[in-house]
Amino acid sequence: MDDISRITGAIGELLKYDPASPMIFSSGIFLFLFAAFSFFYGFMRRTPMLRMVYVSLFSVYFYYKTGGMYFMLLILVSVTDFIIARLLARTDVRLYRRGLVALSVLINLGMLAYFKYTNLFIGMFNDIMGRNILDFQNIFLPVGISFFVFQSLSYTIDVYRRQLQPLTCWLDYFFYLSFFPQLVAGPIVRARDFIPQIRQNPLVVTHEMFGRGVFLIMVGLVKKAIISDYISVNFVDRIFDNPMLYSGFENLMGVYGYALQIYCDFSGYSDMAIGIALLLGFRFPKNFDAPYKSATITEFWRRWHISLSTWLKDYLYISLGGNRRGRLRTYLNLIITMLLGGLWHGAALRFVLWGGFHGVLLALHKLMMGVFPRMKAVGTGMKRGWRIAGIVVTFHLVCLGWIFFRARDVSTGLEIIEQVFTNLDWSLVPSIITGYWEIFVIMLAGYVAHFMPQRVQDRACAAVTRNPIAVNALLMALIIWAVMQVKSADIQPFIYFQF
Repeated sequence: MDDISRITGAIGELLKYDPASPMIFSSGIFLFLFAAFSFFYGFMRRTPMLRMVYVSLFSVYFYYKTGGMYFMLLILVSVTDFIIARLLARTDVRLYRRGLVALSVLINLGMLAYFKYTNLFIGMFNDIMGRNILDFQNIFLPVGISFFVFQSLSYTIDVYRRQLQPLTCWLDYFFYLSFFPQLVAGPIVRARDFIPQIRQNPLVVTHEMFGRGVFLIMVGLVKKAIISDYISVNFVDRIFDNPMLYSGFENLMGVYGYALQIYCDFSGYSDMAIGIALLLGFRFPKNFDAPYKSATITEFWRRWHISLSTWLKDYLYISLGGNRRGRLRTYLNLIITMLLGGLWHGAALRFVLWGGFHGVLLALHKLMMGVFPRMKAVGTGMKRGWRIAGIVVTFHLVCLGWIFFRARDVSTGLEIIEQVFTNLDWSLVPSIITGYWEIFVIMLAGYVAHFMPQRVQDRACAAVTRNPIAVNALLMALIIWAVMQVKSADIQPFIYFQF
Protein backbone atom coordinates (compact mmCIF):
# COMPACT_ATOMS: atom_id res chain seq x y z
CA MET A 1 0.00 0.00 0.00
CA ASP A 2 2.84 2.38 0.83
CA ASP A 3 4.39 1.79 -2.58
CA ILE A 4 1.05 2.42 -4.29
CA SER A 5 0.58 5.62 -2.26
CA ARG A 6 4.04 6.84 -3.19
CA ILE A 7 3.47 6.09 -6.87
CA THR A 8 0.05 7.77 -6.80
CA GLY A 9 1.54 10.77 -5.01
CA ALA A 10 4.38 11.02 -7.51
CA ILE A 11 1.94 10.89 -10.45
CA GLY A 12 -0.23 13.53 -8.78
CA GLU A 13 2.75 15.82 -8.31
CA LEU A 14 3.78 15.25 -11.92
CA LEU A 15 0.35 16.26 -13.16
CA LYS A 16 0.24 19.43 -11.05
CA TYR A 17 1.45 22.81 -12.26
CA ASP A 18 5.09 23.39 -11.35
CA PRO A 19 6.25 27.01 -11.88
CA ALA A 20 9.86 25.83 -12.04
CA SER A 21 9.07 23.27 -14.74
CA PRO A 22 6.29 24.39 -17.12
CA MET A 23 5.11 21.83 -19.64
CA ILE A 24 6.46 22.47 -23.14
CA PHE A 25 6.28 20.53 -26.39
CA SER A 26 9.81 19.14 -26.02
CA SER A 27 9.25 17.80 -22.48
CA GLY A 28 8.71 14.13 -21.74
CA ILE A 29 5.46 14.76 -19.86
CA PHE A 30 3.91 16.47 -22.87
CA LEU A 31 4.94 13.70 -25.27
CA PHE A 32 3.39 11.14 -22.89
CA LEU A 33 0.15 13.11 -22.39
CA PHE A 34 -0.17 13.88 -26.09
CA ALA A 35 0.18 10.19 -26.96
CA ALA A 36 -2.65 9.35 -24.51
CA PHE A 37 -4.73 12.29 -25.77
CA SER A 38 -4.26 11.25 -29.41
CA PHE A 39 -5.41 7.67 -28.72
CA PHE A 40 -8.88 8.80 -27.60
CA TYR A 41 -8.99 11.67 -30.09
CA GLY A 42 -8.84 9.15 -32.91
CA PHE A 43 -12.29 7.81 -31.96
CA MET A 44 -13.95 11.23 -32.40
CA ARG A 45 -13.65 11.70 -36.16
CA ARG A 46 -17.43 11.85 -36.66
CA THR A 47 -18.53 13.59 -33.44
CA PRO A 48 -17.63 17.31 -33.70
CA MET A 49 -19.27 18.39 -30.42
CA LEU A 50 -17.63 15.66 -28.35
CA ARG A 51 -14.31 16.39 -30.07
CA MET A 52 -14.60 20.11 -29.28
CA VAL A 53 -15.34 19.46 -25.60
CA TYR A 54 -12.50 16.94 -25.34
CA VAL A 55 -9.92 19.19 -27.02
CA SER A 56 -11.07 22.26 -25.06
CA LEU A 57 -10.68 20.44 -21.74
CA PHE A 58 -7.22 19.21 -22.74
CA SER A 59 -6.31 22.75 -23.85
CA VAL A 60 -7.35 24.14 -20.46
CA TYR A 61 -5.24 21.50 -18.72
CA PHE A 62 -2.31 22.21 -21.05
CA TYR A 63 -2.51 25.91 -20.14
CA TYR A 64 -2.75 25.01 -16.44
CA LYS A 65 0.39 22.88 -16.69
CA THR A 66 2.12 25.72 -18.52
CA GLY A 67 0.88 28.79 -16.66
CA GLY A 68 -1.11 27.73 -13.60
CA MET A 69 -4.48 29.17 -12.64
CA TYR A 70 -4.23 31.98 -15.19
CA PHE A 71 -6.30 29.83 -17.54
CA MET A 72 -9.21 31.71 -15.93
CA LEU A 73 -8.12 34.78 -17.91
CA LEU A 74 -8.46 32.78 -21.10
CA ILE A 75 -12.02 31.83 -20.17
CA LEU A 76 -12.82 35.45 -19.26
CA VAL A 77 -11.58 36.78 -22.60
CA SER A 78 -13.48 34.11 -24.52
CA VAL A 79 -16.76 35.02 -22.77
CA THR A 80 -16.47 38.81 -23.08
CA ASP A 81 -15.40 38.86 -26.74
CA PHE A 82 -17.97 36.24 -27.73
CA ILE A 83 -20.74 38.40 -26.23
CA ILE A 84 -19.34 41.61 -27.76
CA ALA A 85 -19.19 40.01 -31.20
CA ARG A 86 -22.79 38.83 -30.88
CA LEU A 87 -23.89 42.34 -29.90
CA LEU A 88 -21.99 43.82 -32.85
CA ALA A 89 -23.97 41.59 -35.21
CA ARG A 90 -27.27 42.85 -33.83
CA THR A 91 -26.83 46.56 -34.48
CA ASP A 92 -26.04 48.91 -37.33
CA VAL A 93 -25.76 51.98 -35.11
CA ARG A 94 -22.27 53.29 -35.83
CA LEU A 95 -21.66 54.87 -32.42
CA TYR A 96 -22.85 51.77 -30.58
CA ARG A 97 -20.66 49.52 -32.72
CA ARG A 98 -17.64 51.71 -32.09
CA GLY A 99 -18.35 51.61 -28.39
CA LEU A 100 -18.55 47.81 -28.42
CA VAL A 101 -15.29 47.32 -30.28
CA ALA A 102 -13.65 49.93 -28.02
CA LEU A 103 -14.86 47.90 -25.03
CA SER A 104 -13.21 44.78 -26.46
CA VAL A 105 -9.96 46.68 -27.01
CA LEU A 106 -10.16 48.13 -23.49
CA ILE A 107 -10.73 44.74 -21.84
CA ASN A 108 -8.02 42.95 -23.79
CA LEU A 109 -5.34 45.64 -23.83
CA GLY A 110 -6.23 46.72 -20.29
CA MET A 111 -5.61 43.21 -19.01
CA LEU A 112 -2.40 43.00 -21.06
CA ALA A 113 -1.24 46.39 -19.77
CA TYR A 114 -1.86 45.42 -16.15
CA PHE A 115 0.24 42.28 -16.29
CA LYS A 116 2.99 43.60 -18.57
CA TYR A 117 3.30 47.31 -17.84
CA THR A 118 2.13 48.07 -14.29
CA ASN A 119 5.67 48.31 -12.94
CA LEU A 120 6.73 50.40 -15.95
CA PHE A 121 3.95 52.90 -15.21
CA ILE A 122 4.83 52.91 -11.50
CA GLY A 123 8.48 53.62 -12.31
CA MET A 124 7.57 56.43 -14.70
CA PHE A 125 5.22 57.99 -12.13
CA ASN A 126 7.84 57.81 -9.38
CA ASP A 127 10.44 59.36 -11.69
CA ILE A 128 8.09 62.24 -12.53
CA MET A 129 7.30 62.83 -8.86
CA GLY A 130 10.97 62.62 -7.88
CA ARG A 131 10.42 60.03 -5.15
CA ASN A 132 8.98 56.55 -4.65
CA ILE A 133 5.33 57.27 -3.96
CA LEU A 134 4.07 53.94 -5.36
CA ASP A 135 5.57 50.54 -4.57
CA PHE A 136 6.44 48.13 -7.35
CA GLN A 137 4.12 45.12 -7.58
CA ASN A 138 5.09 41.47 -7.71
CA ILE A 139 3.05 40.56 -10.81
CA PHE A 140 3.51 37.24 -12.60
CA LEU A 141 3.09 37.51 -16.36
CA PRO A 142 0.66 34.81 -17.55
CA VAL A 143 2.20 32.61 -20.22
CA GLY A 144 1.03 33.42 -23.73
CA ILE A 145 -1.28 36.29 -22.71
CA SER A 146 -0.04 38.48 -25.58
CA PHE A 147 -0.89 35.79 -28.11
CA PHE A 148 -4.42 34.92 -27.07
CA VAL A 149 -5.26 38.59 -26.46
CA PHE A 150 -4.16 39.52 -30.01
CA GLN A 151 -5.99 36.51 -31.41
CA SER A 152 -9.22 37.44 -29.62
CA LEU A 153 -8.90 41.09 -30.66
CA SER A 154 -8.57 40.08 -34.31
CA TYR A 155 -11.93 38.29 -34.02
CA THR A 156 -13.90 41.24 -32.62
CA ILE A 157 -12.25 43.73 -34.98
CA ASP A 158 -13.01 41.51 -38.00
CA VAL A 159 -16.64 41.25 -36.87
CA TYR A 160 -16.73 45.04 -36.42
CA ARG A 161 -15.32 45.53 -39.92
CA ARG A 162 -17.96 43.08 -41.23
CA GLN A 163 -15.23 40.80 -42.55
CA LEU A 164 -16.46 37.91 -40.41
CA GLN A 165 -19.80 36.64 -39.17
CA PRO A 166 -19.83 36.09 -35.39
CA LEU A 167 -20.13 32.58 -34.02
CA THR A 168 -23.40 31.52 -32.44
CA CYS A 169 -21.94 28.90 -30.09
CA TRP A 170 -19.52 29.92 -27.33
CA LEU A 171 -17.82 26.51 -27.38
CA ASP A 172 -16.77 27.08 -30.98
CA TYR A 173 -15.13 30.34 -29.98
CA PHE A 174 -13.46 28.88 -26.92
CA PHE A 175 -12.16 26.00 -29.01
CA TYR A 176 -10.64 28.49 -31.45
CA LEU A 177 -9.10 30.68 -28.75
CA SER A 178 -7.78 27.89 -26.52
CA PHE A 179 -6.60 25.35 -29.13
CA PHE A 180 -3.48 24.14 -27.35
CA PRO A 181 -0.92 23.83 -30.20
CA GLN A 182 -0.82 27.63 -30.71
CA LEU A 183 -2.11 28.76 -27.30
CA VAL A 184 1.01 29.94 -25.48
CA ALA A 185 3.43 31.08 -28.22
CA GLY A 186 1.54 31.35 -31.46
CA PRO A 187 1.27 31.46 -34.34
CA ILE A 188 -1.52 34.03 -34.03
CA VAL A 189 -4.21 32.26 -36.03
CA ARG A 190 -6.97 34.40 -37.53
CA ALA A 191 -10.55 33.38 -36.79
CA ARG A 192 -11.51 33.51 -40.48
CA ASP A 193 -8.77 30.95 -41.25
CA PHE A 194 -9.47 28.57 -38.37
CA ILE A 195 -13.20 28.68 -37.63
CA PRO A 196 -14.29 26.97 -40.90
CA GLN A 197 -12.20 23.95 -39.85
CA ILE A 198 -13.73 23.48 -36.38
CA ARG A 199 -16.84 21.46 -37.23
CA GLN A 200 -15.47 19.45 -40.15
CA ASN A 201 -17.26 16.12 -40.20
CA PRO A 202 -15.81 13.64 -40.59
CA LEU A 203 -12.43 14.83 -39.38
CA VAL A 204 -9.89 14.15 -42.11
CA VAL A 205 -6.16 13.68 -41.57
CA THR A 206 -4.73 12.85 -44.96
CA HIS A 207 -1.56 10.86 -45.47
CA GLU A 208 0.14 14.07 -46.59
CA MET A 209 -1.02 15.94 -43.45
CA PHE A 210 0.19 13.16 -41.16
CA GLY A 211 3.59 12.89 -42.84
CA ARG A 212 4.11 16.64 -42.91
CA GLY A 213 3.03 16.89 -39.27
CA VAL A 214 5.55 14.27 -38.19
CA PHE A 215 8.28 15.97 -40.23
CA LEU A 216 7.59 19.40 -38.68
CA ILE A 217 7.54 17.97 -35.16
CA MET A 218 10.91 16.30 -35.73
CA VAL A 219 12.39 19.47 -37.25
CA GLY A 220 11.01 21.54 -34.39
CA LEU A 221 12.51 19.24 -31.77
CA VAL A 222 15.93 19.45 -33.45
CA LYS A 223 15.75 23.23 -33.70
CA LYS A 224 14.63 23.75 -30.11
CA ALA A 225 16.27 21.05 -28.02
CA ILE A 226 19.43 20.27 -29.99
CA ILE A 227 20.42 23.61 -31.52
CA SER A 228 18.79 26.44 -29.55
CA ASP A 229 19.04 25.07 -26.02
CA TYR A 230 22.57 23.73 -26.43
CA ILE A 231 24.18 26.89 -27.80
CA SER A 232 22.17 29.00 -25.33
CA VAL A 233 23.24 27.22 -22.14
CA ASN A 234 26.82 26.49 -23.20
CA PHE A 235 27.76 29.72 -24.96
CA VAL A 236 25.29 32.51 -25.70
CA ASP A 237 24.04 33.06 -22.14
CA ARG A 238 27.61 33.32 -20.84
CA ILE A 239 28.52 35.99 -23.37
CA PHE A 240 25.44 38.13 -22.79
CA ASP A 241 25.69 37.82 -18.99
CA ASN A 242 29.29 39.13 -18.85
CA PRO A 243 30.40 40.46 -22.25
CA MET A 244 33.45 42.28 -20.85
CA LEU A 245 34.94 38.95 -19.74
CA TYR A 246 35.16 37.75 -23.34
CA SER A 247 37.06 38.83 -26.41
CA GLY A 248 35.52 40.72 -29.32
CA PHE A 249 35.44 37.56 -31.44
CA GLU A 250 33.59 35.65 -28.70
CA ASN A 251 31.10 38.50 -28.40
CA LEU A 252 30.60 38.50 -32.17
CA MET A 253 30.04 34.74 -32.18
CA GLY A 254 27.67 35.21 -29.24
CA VAL A 255 25.59 37.62 -31.32
CA TYR A 256 25.54 35.21 -34.27
CA GLY A 257 24.70 32.44 -31.83
CA TYR A 258 21.76 34.36 -30.39
CA ALA A 259 20.43 35.13 -33.88
CA LEU A 260 20.40 31.38 -34.52
CA GLN A 261 19.11 30.57 -31.03
CA ILE A 262 16.05 32.81 -31.14
CA TYR A 263 15.20 31.68 -34.66
CA CYS A 264 15.51 27.98 -33.83
CA ASP A 265 13.68 28.43 -30.52
CA PHE A 266 10.70 30.33 -31.91
CA SER A 267 10.44 28.72 -35.34
CA GLY A 268 10.97 25.34 -33.65
CA TYR A 269 7.91 25.99 -31.50
CA SER A 270 5.94 27.12 -34.54
CA ASP A 271 6.99 24.02 -36.48
CA MET A 272 5.84 21.76 -33.64
CA ALA A 273 2.59 23.71 -33.22
CA ILE A 274 1.81 23.45 -36.95
CA GLY A 275 2.82 19.78 -36.97
CA ILE A 276 0.66 18.87 -33.96
CA ALA A 277 -2.29 20.75 -35.48
CA LEU A 278 -1.86 18.76 -38.71
CA LEU A 279 -1.94 15.49 -36.77
CA LEU A 280 -5.24 16.66 -35.27
CA GLY A 281 -6.68 17.60 -38.67
CA PHE A 282 -6.17 21.39 -38.64
CA ARG A 283 -4.02 23.60 -40.84
CA PHE A 284 -2.13 26.66 -39.56
CA PRO A 285 -0.45 29.26 -41.77
CA LYS A 286 3.34 29.30 -42.02
CA ASN A 287 4.94 31.49 -39.34
CA PHE A 288 8.59 31.55 -40.49
CA ASP A 289 10.02 31.44 -43.99
CA ALA A 290 13.84 31.31 -43.70
CA PRO A 291 14.03 34.97 -42.53
CA TYR A 292 17.82 35.29 -42.68
CA LYS A 293 17.64 34.77 -46.44
CA SER A 294 16.04 38.23 -46.66
CA ALA A 295 17.82 40.79 -48.85
CA THR A 296 15.88 43.78 -47.43
CA ILE A 297 14.48 44.64 -44.01
CA THR A 298 10.96 44.69 -45.48
CA GLU A 299 11.47 41.17 -46.78
CA PHE A 300 12.72 40.12 -43.34
CA TRP A 301 9.43 41.17 -41.75
CA ARG A 302 7.53 39.21 -44.41
CA ARG A 303 9.47 36.11 -43.39
CA TRP A 304 9.91 36.54 -39.60
CA HIS A 305 7.01 35.81 -37.18
CA ILE A 306 4.62 36.24 -40.08
CA SER A 307 1.48 35.98 -37.96
CA LEU A 308 2.56 38.89 -35.72
CA SER A 309 3.89 41.10 -38.52
CA THR A 310 0.67 40.68 -40.53
CA TRP A 311 -1.40 41.31 -37.37
CA LEU A 312 0.47 44.56 -36.72
CA LYS A 313 0.02 45.57 -40.36
CA ASP A 314 -3.70 44.76 -40.55
CA TYR A 315 -4.84 46.00 -37.14
CA LEU A 316 -2.35 48.72 -36.20
CA TYR A 317 -0.50 50.07 -39.25
CA ILE A 318 -3.62 50.23 -41.44
CA SER A 319 -5.69 51.65 -38.55
CA LEU A 320 -3.11 54.44 -38.18
CA GLY A 321 -3.60 55.30 -41.85
CA GLY A 322 -1.06 52.99 -43.48
CA ASN A 323 0.35 54.51 -46.63
CA ARG A 324 -2.84 56.42 -47.52
CA ARG A 325 -1.89 59.82 -46.04
CA GLY A 326 1.34 60.76 -47.74
CA ARG A 327 4.96 59.70 -47.46
CA LEU A 328 5.85 61.37 -44.17
CA ARG A 329 2.79 59.91 -42.46
CA THR A 330 3.63 56.49 -43.92
CA TYR A 331 7.13 56.62 -42.42
CA LEU A 332 5.73 57.78 -39.08
CA ASN A 333 3.12 55.00 -39.09
CA LEU A 334 5.85 52.41 -39.72
CA ILE A 335 7.92 53.69 -36.81
CA ILE A 336 4.94 53.87 -34.45
CA THR A 337 3.85 50.36 -35.42
CA MET A 338 7.28 48.89 -34.75
CA LEU A 339 7.73 50.89 -31.52
CA LEU A 340 4.49 49.40 -30.22
CA GLY A 341 5.57 46.00 -31.56
CA GLY A 342 8.74 46.32 -29.51
CA LEU A 343 6.73 47.34 -26.44
CA TRP A 344 4.52 44.27 -27.00
CA HIS A 345 7.59 42.16 -26.27
CA GLY A 346 8.11 43.70 -22.84
CA ALA A 347 8.13 46.79 -20.64
CA ALA A 348 11.80 47.66 -21.06
CA LEU A 349 13.73 50.34 -22.90
CA ARG A 350 15.72 47.73 -24.83
CA PHE A 351 12.54 46.35 -26.45
CA VAL A 352 11.39 49.85 -27.38
CA LEU A 353 14.81 50.57 -28.90
CA TRP A 354 14.68 47.31 -30.82
CA GLY A 355 11.22 48.09 -32.20
CA GLY A 356 12.14 51.69 -32.99
CA PHE A 357 15.33 50.55 -34.73
CA HIS A 358 13.34 48.26 -37.02
CA GLY A 359 10.74 50.98 -37.59
CA VAL A 360 13.43 53.41 -38.73
CA LEU A 361 14.97 50.74 -40.99
CA LEU A 362 11.57 50.02 -42.57
CA ALA A 363 10.94 53.74 -43.08
CA LEU A 364 14.38 54.23 -44.63
CA HIS A 365 13.82 51.29 -46.96
CA LYS A 366 10.43 52.69 -47.96
CA LEU A 367 12.11 56.07 -48.61
CA MET A 368 14.84 54.47 -50.73
CA MET A 369 12.27 52.62 -52.79
CA GLY A 370 10.66 55.99 -53.54
CA VAL A 371 13.98 57.53 -54.57
CA PHE A 372 15.22 54.46 -56.47
CA PRO A 373 12.20 52.86 -58.19
CA ARG A 374 14.21 49.76 -59.17
CA MET A 375 14.78 48.88 -55.55
CA LYS A 376 12.52 46.01 -54.52
CA ALA A 377 10.55 45.59 -51.29
CA VAL A 378 11.32 41.88 -51.51
CA GLY A 379 14.80 41.08 -52.75
CA THR A 380 13.86 38.04 -54.82
CA GLY A 381 13.90 40.20 -57.94
CA MET A 382 17.49 41.39 -57.41
CA LYS A 383 20.44 40.28 -59.46
CA ARG A 384 22.43 37.55 -57.75
CA GLY A 385 25.34 39.74 -56.62
CA TRP A 386 23.08 42.48 -55.24
CA ARG A 387 20.92 39.90 -53.50
CA ILE A 388 23.90 38.30 -51.74
CA ALA A 389 25.10 41.74 -50.63
CA GLY A 390 21.57 42.57 -49.46
CA ILE A 391 21.36 39.35 -47.42
CA VAL A 392 24.68 40.08 -45.69
CA VAL A 393 23.73 43.68 -44.86
CA THR A 394 20.19 42.80 -43.73
CA PHE A 395 21.42 39.93 -41.56
CA HIS A 396 23.91 42.14 -39.74
CA LEU A 397 21.36 44.91 -39.23
CA VAL A 398 19.01 42.32 -37.72
CA CYS A 399 21.85 41.02 -35.51
CA LEU A 400 22.53 44.56 -34.31
CA GLY A 401 18.92 44.76 -33.20
CA TRP A 402 19.13 41.34 -31.52
CA ILE A 403 21.94 42.61 -29.28
CA PHE A 404 19.59 45.00 -27.46
CA PHE A 405 16.68 42.55 -27.63
CA ARG A 406 18.70 39.93 -25.72
CA ALA A 407 20.96 42.01 -23.45
CA ARG A 408 19.67 42.51 -19.90
CA ASP A 409 19.86 46.29 -20.37
CA VAL A 410 21.02 48.92 -22.85
CA SER A 411 24.43 49.38 -21.22
CA THR A 412 25.17 45.64 -21.59
CA GLY A 413 24.26 45.85 -25.27
CA LEU A 414 26.66 48.76 -25.70
CA GLU A 415 29.40 46.73 -23.97
CA ILE A 416 28.95 43.94 -26.51
CA ILE A 417 29.26 46.37 -29.40
CA GLU A 418 32.32 47.94 -27.77
CA GLN A 419 34.00 44.55 -27.40
CA VAL A 420 33.29 43.59 -31.01
CA PHE A 421 34.78 46.81 -32.43
CA THR A 422 37.64 47.45 -29.97
CA ASN A 423 38.76 44.02 -28.75
CA LEU A 424 38.69 41.87 -31.87
CA ASP A 425 42.06 40.11 -31.47
CA TRP A 426 42.37 37.73 -34.41
CA SER A 427 45.32 35.92 -32.82
CA LEU A 428 42.90 34.43 -30.26
CA VAL A 429 40.54 33.02 -32.88
CA PRO A 430 42.20 29.56 -33.31
CA SER A 431 42.19 28.88 -29.55
CA ILE A 432 38.57 30.10 -29.21
CA ILE A 433 37.44 27.84 -32.04
CA THR A 434 39.29 24.92 -30.45
CA GLY A 435 37.74 25.60 -27.05
CA TYR A 436 34.18 25.91 -28.36
CA TRP A 437 34.38 23.61 -31.35
CA GLU A 438 31.13 21.75 -30.49
CA ILE A 439 29.25 25.06 -30.32
CA PHE A 440 30.62 26.30 -33.63
CA VAL A 441 29.90 22.97 -35.37
CA ILE A 442 26.25 23.15 -34.24
CA MET A 443 26.01 26.83 -35.24
CA LEU A 444 27.51 26.08 -38.66
CA ALA A 445 25.11 23.17 -39.17
CA GLY A 446 22.18 25.37 -38.13
CA TYR A 447 23.05 28.16 -40.53
CA VAL A 448 23.82 25.77 -43.39
CA ALA A 449 20.42 24.12 -42.91
CA HIS A 450 18.75 27.54 -42.77
CA PHE A 451 20.28 28.71 -46.06
CA MET A 452 19.60 25.49 -47.94
CA PRO A 453 17.20 25.87 -50.89
CA GLN A 454 13.54 25.30 -50.02
CA ARG A 455 13.43 22.36 -52.43
CA VAL A 456 15.81 20.40 -50.14
CA GLN A 457 13.40 20.73 -47.21
CA ASP A 458 10.46 19.86 -49.48
CA ARG A 459 12.22 16.69 -50.61
CA ALA A 460 13.01 15.71 -47.02
CA CYS A 461 9.38 16.28 -46.05
CA ALA A 462 8.20 14.21 -49.00
CA ALA A 463 10.56 11.40 -48.00
CA VAL A 464 9.18 11.34 -44.45
CA THR A 465 5.64 11.37 -45.84
CA ARG A 466 6.42 8.31 -47.96
CA ASN A 467 7.97 6.40 -45.05
CA PRO A 468 6.06 3.61 -43.31
CA ILE A 469 4.83 4.52 -39.81
CA ALA A 470 7.44 2.19 -38.25
CA VAL A 471 10.29 4.06 -39.95
CA ASN A 472 8.96 7.45 -38.82
CA ALA A 473 8.56 6.10 -35.29
CA LEU A 474 12.21 5.02 -35.38
CA LEU A 475 13.29 8.45 -36.65
CA MET A 476 11.32 10.13 -33.87
CA ALA A 477 12.91 7.82 -31.29
CA LEU A 478 16.39 8.66 -32.62
CA ILE A 479 15.68 12.40 -32.38
CA ILE A 480 14.35 12.05 -28.82
CA TRP A 481 17.47 10.06 -27.94
CA ALA A 482 19.66 12.82 -29.42
CA VAL A 483 17.70 15.41 -27.42
CA MET A 484 18.35 13.44 -24.23
CA GLN A 485 22.09 13.37 -25.00
CA VAL A 486 22.50 17.13 -25.41
CA LYS A 487 19.78 18.58 -23.20
CA SER A 488 20.73 20.62 -20.14
CA ALA A 489 19.76 19.58 -16.63
CA ASP A 490 16.90 22.10 -16.49
CA ILE A 491 14.10 22.56 -19.00
CA GLN A 492 14.69 25.64 -21.13
CA PRO A 493 11.31 27.33 -21.69
CA PHE A 494 10.62 28.76 -25.12
CA ILE A 495 11.90 32.34 -25.36
CA TYR A 496 8.52 33.68 -26.46
CA PHE A 497 6.77 32.26 -23.38
CA GLN A 498 7.82 35.48 -21.63
CA PHE A 499 5.98 37.64 -24.18
